[in-house]
Amino acid sequence: MSHTLIISLADEVYTVLTRTAKQIGQMPETLAAQWLKAISQHLTDDPVEQFIGAIKSPVTDWADQHDAYLGKMVMETMQAVDDKGETE
Repeated sequence: MSHTLIISLADEVYTVLTRTAKQIGQMPETLAAQWLKAISQHLTDDPVEQFIGAIKSPVTDWADQHDAYLGKMVMETMQAVDDKGETE
């Protein structure tokens, strides 16, 4: 089953969408649908979601920003390894 959705996009979003669609040889509508499908799967299949609320923390945006926090931690760990040649 499919549904038709009419949306208004900001110029900068539309520009990225149309440029990317042209580069990969797809219609912007098709690419937009693929992007929406991908983000919806990411939101429903988030492996960290089961831990949201399980730990008390002063960090109030963990649920929305966990990927950014984990990425920052990985980058800091990689930098420490690069700087010292070992993990801390």
